[in-house]
Amino acid sequence: MQKRPLNARVSVEEYRLLQRLRDRKPAQNPPKSQTSLGDRLADIVADTVGSWRFIIIQSALLILWIILNITAYVKHWDPYPFILLNLMLSFQAAYTAPIIMMSQNRQANIDRQDAKYDYEVNQKAELEIELLHDKMNLLREEEIVAITQMLKAHQEQLQLIESKLSEISARLIDN
Repeated sequence: MQKRPLNARVSVEEYRLLQRLRDRKPAQNPPKSQTSLGDRLADIVADTVGSWRFIIIQSALLILWIILNITAYVKHWDPYPFILLNLMLSFQAAYTAPIIMMSQNRQANIDRQDAKYDYEVNQKAELEIELLHDKMNLLREEEIVAITQMLKAHQEQLQLIESKLSEISARLIDN
């Protein structure tokens, strides 16, 4: 486990959180949960019922049903007001609505897990960037200290050279 850097703007709690996120490695995709047969079936029904193909086929069948019953081309098995058709559509709606809700609830759980995962990745990235800023600031401070020390050393050398030059010029004037 890494030591918390000095002069860090990251609090101890944030640093512990970062360490926990580093250990869990949230940058990797979260494991997908196993789906049951019911979940897969609910997804298939929701995908099928929610498609244009289903709507077009169902609309064509409804129109055919109504035309055949109105024109009496075939024996009137469901005369107007189409009670049998209403019963079949109600039956279909009674079963498909809860199945679609199951599929939506499962998808909402998946979305919730993905959002939590994204939040953890963003949190880790934010803390890592904060630590990088701290490291850069620390390096900059060390560089400034080193430059200041070199500047002082150069000033001392310059003063030494100036004093020697003054001695030499004083000797030359005396001679």
